[in-house]
Amino acid sequence: MFETIDVERLRSGHGVKWGSVPPDTIGAWVADMDFGVPPAVSESILRLTRHADFGYPYWPGDDPVIEAFEERMVTHHGWRPEPGRARVFTDLLQILQVMIEYATQPGDGIAIHVPAYPPFLASIARAGRRIVPLPMTRGETGWRFQTEGLVEHLREQGCRMLVVVNPQNPTGRVFTPAELLALATAAEELDLVVLADEIHADLVFAPHRHVPFASVGTAATRTVTATSATKAFNIAGLRCAVAHIGPDRLREALDRAPLDFFGTPSTLSRVATVAAWRRSDAWLAALMRTLERNRRLVQAWAASLPWNPHYHSPQGTYLSWLDFTASPIGAAGPAEHLERLARVKLSEGAEFAQHTTVDTAGFARLNFATSTSNLMEILDRVLAVRS
Repeated sequence: MFETIDVERLRSGHGVKWGSVPPDTIGAWVADMDFGVPPAVSESILRLTRHADFGYPYWPGDDPVIEAFEERMVTHHGWRPEPGRARVFTDLLQILQVMIEYATQPGDGIAIHVPAYPPFLASIARAGRRIVPLPMTRGETGWRFQTEGLVEHLREQGCRMLVVVNPQNPTGRVFTPAELLALATAAEELDLVVLADEIHADLVFAPHRHVPFASVGTAATRTVTATSATKAFNIAGLRCAVAHIGPDRLREALDRAPLDFFGTPSTLSRVATVAAWRRSDAWLAALMRTLERNRRLVQAWAASLPWNPHYHSPQGTYLSWLDFTASPIGAAGPAEHLERLARVKLSEGAEFAQHTTVDTAGFARLNFATSTSNLMEILDRVLAVRS
């Protein structure tokens, strides 16, 4: 099911990845996959449609999305969430925005590893908070960040929140237990709220392993764990996410918020999420074999380039962070040049450091969650560009 993609379907639908580009351009930017969805997800949606079951949602007992989330954390990631602390939201960006408003004040510093998902940076800036970048640096063995002097740096910058995106977007780095412990120790010493974005947790390549931030030391009491089935199971447009809220003061504040202040995800999004988390692991395993093959293909392609991209394969996600600084197209807006000259749309690197002094202008992000043949066409087009 992952060997071919239906380009006509992708172009004729409502998806922004392909629908927003000209007919001669390949979309390889926004983090959607070119594949369909797991059979269990399709079946659950079709069943709901056949029943015309689009009234106000109701389910007896506990919310099935919360139950599926708690089960998955235990069975797949070795962390047992504390019952009664999880809430359903529409997506992770909403969770971040809500937590910024409830956990910090205008002018406070919010630390985040940079390069970072552009809407996260924009949300922090638009909320009137200060982005405190924790630069991801590139070494011989891969991407990393500085842990020495971390407490002093966060204190000097007046940080009140730490955002940890793990696996990291766009570098694909999967943080080690030692790195997570260093972050957790700093957060404890400075009494920071931690927003742990773990939406790519199910997309980690062996031998790497995802470790939930809330499972590290005593981090659970200060951590808001945010996740969703949307990335691993290709249902981003259905809008359903879960936040497990460790800090008592945040949970109590949210409980006092006006009724329906945060909206309510639809029945459709809920049944799809439950079907993904509970009945789609075989599909996910097959997907990961395809992504691993594509990951290796990008690695081999990067190694064969006539310039040195200093490339490191992602340890998680389906995103490659490509350095075009030494390439024929140079360091200024490589994604724009590639869209114009190669008819391939990647994500512009500069956007991943907006509102900071970190320089990512020579980079572009490639989404390799597509058929191998389409990926080869993308890479061939990029390689053919000379100026």
